[in-house]
Amino acid sequence: MNTTGLSARIRRALTTPAAVPETGAKLKTNLDTDLLKLIAITAMLIDHIGGAFFPEVGAFRWIGRVAFPIFCYCMTVGLLYTRDVKRYLGRLAVFALISQPFYVLATHPHDWMVDQNWTNWNIFFTLFLSLLAMYGFKERKWWLFVLGLFTVSWWNFDYSGMGIQLMLIFFLCRNHPKIGALLYVLSYLPCLWGGYMEDPLALKLGGFAIDWPIFALLAAPLIFIPTRSNLKIPKWFFYAFYPAHLAVIALIRFVF
Repeated sequence: MNTTGLSARIRRALTTPAAVPETGAKLKTNLDTDLLKLIAITAMLIDHIGGAFFPEVGAFRWIGRVAFPIFCYCMTVGLLYTRDVKRYLGRLAVFALISQPFYVLATHPHDWMVDQNWTNWNIFFTLFLSLLAMYGFKERKWWLFVLGLFTVSWWNFDYSGMGIQLMLIFFLCRNHPKIGALLYVLSYLPCLWGGYMEDPLALKLGGFAIDWPIFALLAAPLIFIPTRSNLKIPKWFFYAFYPAHLAVIALIRFVF
């Protein structure tokens, strides 16, 4: 392999101008976003069921690792195609606020009145801040990028700055899917030596433990290989599904 040539291609991909064409395809990865979102919310549902009712069964949480990268990718597509990013951000913010009580009740059904539980922010907040940062990056409003990155990394948000890292890969490599896939895989390689044998969710191979976020690699083919399902689902379904399924989980946990 010509490593010099590969590094040059990666460097060119990462310095792709932020400007995108007004018409035509704006990226060469998978535009079948309704199918991707359906897969993501299904994986998320399995993940949350496992976390709430079967915390020692790793398979539920492993499947759930597929969801977040797909959500980040679909937001990148939205960033490139939506006519009004501010309204997009507004929808994320509204549903983040709506979802927070259900998130706390679903994850802490017996000690939900503890103050610190209310500052464990649901995933909509992470997605909002990641999109805000990437909007700043795309429009070269660097203060927005820094604000989003600092906020999501400093306080107690799920996945911290990983969402912005993934969106940067998807955005900068939008016309270079092979390079994007390579960088995506490389971003999860630290999981190979980051696991602990004491972690019930780690993938254990003999005497070696692999950190369970490694299963996010399963999302790579879905993101970087185009599909054409022609599936059409109202966008509000995906927004409403999050607080709705958390409310059901919270109710079941309270009852049983």
